[in-house]
Order: sequence, then structure tokens, then C-alpha cells
Amino acid sequence: MRTQISIDTVRGYFVRQIEETSGQDLLACNQCGKCSAGCPIVAEMDILPSQAVRMAQLGMEDVLESTTIWICASCLTCVARCPKGVDLPRLMEALRQVALRKGVAKLDLNDLPPELVKELPQLAIIGGFRKYMR
Repeated sequence: MRTQISIDTVRGYFVRQIEETSGQDLLACNQCGKCSAGCPIVAEMDILPSQAVRMAQLGMEDVLESTTIWICASCLTCVARCPKGVDLPRLMEALRQVALRKGVAKLDLNDLPPELVKELPQLAIIGGFRKYMR
């Protein structure tokens, strides 16, 4: 799904939905990249956290297909580093909720190998429940 960027997408329903769900102003992010630079799990993401925000700012619903929104650990490192006070974990949660509502989410916890589940830290399991129990 490729989104044509226009004034209708930048000021459209998708952007409003993300802002209303997250309680964040997407345009508050000035793309400094400090969130991505400080993210402890950025190496596992398919796009940088700042890129996910930019895609959301532009109304690009393609961001819902990114694994980044699911990998975010909500550790708040990005929030501590953000000079504009943008709560990126809230934005990621809003994107996950929209993806689940639209049926875009392809991740299934039952697909995880049992040996991996045994090794996962409790925080990851709790985070998974928080992400998927909506």
C-alpha cells in the first residue's frame, strides 16, 4: 500500500486518528533523530523510530506495516532524549491500535517458538500482553 502524500493525507483522518489516540501532536516532532540515536533496540527495527513518526506525520499508512511499531519496548529512552517532549511510546501504541483495528497486524504470539518464550525477559512478556490485549 503506497500513500500519495498530499494536503489531504497530512491533514487527513489517519493523522487525526493517531493524534487523538495518542494524545500527542505529531507536528511537535522536528525530526532531530535523538529518539533513534538513543533507542536500545533500533538495530532490530526495519525503520527508525523517527522515520515511523515522519511517515505518520505525512499520513502514510504504510507505517502500519512496519515491524518497528511492534518492536518498540516502550522503555521511554526516546522520551527522555526528546527536546520537544514527544512521547514516542504513546505514538507507537496508537499506531499498534490502529493497525489492529484495520487488521493490518500480522504478528501472532502463538508463532513464537516455545524455547524463545522461556528465554524472554518478563518485561517483554508483559509488554506483549499490553500490546496485544486491546
